Amino acid sequence: MMIQEQQDEKQTMQTARTSALPLFFTQPIGSLPRPQVVRDLVESRADSSALDDMIRFAIRLQEQAGMDVVTDGEWRRSHYIQELFARVGGFERARRYEHQGEQKTTFVVVGRMNWDKPVYADDARFLVENTDRVTKYALPSPFLIATRYWHADHSRDAYPTPEDFIDHLAEVMAAEARALVDVGIDIVQIDDPALTYFCDRELMAGRGSHDERLRREWDPDRQIPRAVEAINRIADGLAAEVQLHCCHSVYKRQSDVRGNYKPLLPRLGDLKVDRVNLEFAYTGTGEVSDLKELPDHLSVGMGVVDVRREAIPTMDDIVTLAEAAVATISPSRIALNPDCGFAPDAGEPPTIDEAYAKLTRLTAAARLLRERHAS
Repeated sequence: MMIQEQQDEKQTMQTARTSALPLFFTQPIGSLPRPQVVRDLVESRADSSALDDMIRFAIRLQEQAGMDVVTDGEWRRSHYIQELFARVGGFERARRYEHQGEQKTTFVVVGRMNWDKPVYADDARFLVENTDRVTKYALPSPFLIATRYWHADHSRDAYPTPEDFIDHLAEVMAAEARALVDVGIDIVQIDDPALTYFCDRELMAGRGSHDERLRREWDPDRQIPRAVEAINRIADGLAAEVQLHCCHSVYKRQSDVRGNYKPLLPRLGDLKVDRVNLEFAYTGTGEVSDLKELPDHLSVGMGVVDVRREAIPTMDDIVTLAEAAVATISPSRIALNPDCGFAPDAGEPPTIDEAYAKLTRLTAAARLLRERHAS
């Protein structure tokens, strides 16, 4: 009875369009590789009509590949998180750190955010108006932003603790999510690779990381429930399918962390979303046996296409991975997607041709799986 009640609650978060998606429906995670012309247009902000044309191309590329769900490729963003900072204020590029052997300077929050109107709604409306496919738009999670961009040396005057920052972020991102639904977005995805940090046994054991920002104290018993609470605040009452994306982070065809999802999935019992999108194709990420730990009220977006290695997967690669999942959970709970976005940051190395080839292979595999499991 409890599981049925959870399923009933989950269904209220979907729309007629998402409920009609086929078995093994195909979806992007978010970003597509940005050609240089797109990066130039985003940087200059000079010709919005030209950028509109580029984004129509990104949408058509996904449609031509056969995707059931499409995004705008995140081509109006130079980074999947940092577009927010310029619009709400309170952030400065002030903290130096080391990442994969490179010295970088990143943003930190130094003042209170001032949210007075939606950041992403106009971009989302453009997507809705330029496709007849089911649409998805991704937002960064409060826990992710707080983990990366709150630092005691810079942030305490604005937000005394990370928890204070998360509270305000949850308020802001809940308003953003409502604005996305108001303009017609069908699927709101909440990106939280920071939750996947808890899957890295070396990191949790205090043995360091190549990302200096992650060399800190971790407390999954306290931090995971706090992250889930913030996500639930964003999802509350949305008339859309809500998804959580937990990847191992992508940077120059590498991951920031390693480890399967067994430490995380059992802790998502209180998560009030429809689907969790996970990575399974790349080495050191999820294992199909992890799905035994997936709470009964959640469906899964199976990452069956590797976005880090350049090689195009075979049909057999994708179908074999998906069929292994079918042995554990019902096909009705499985969507198919790449492991992650192809280019969370504008300068990531995959090309648009590589992404198109991988998406085309993904949709062909999905058609085969539907034929096999149609009954």
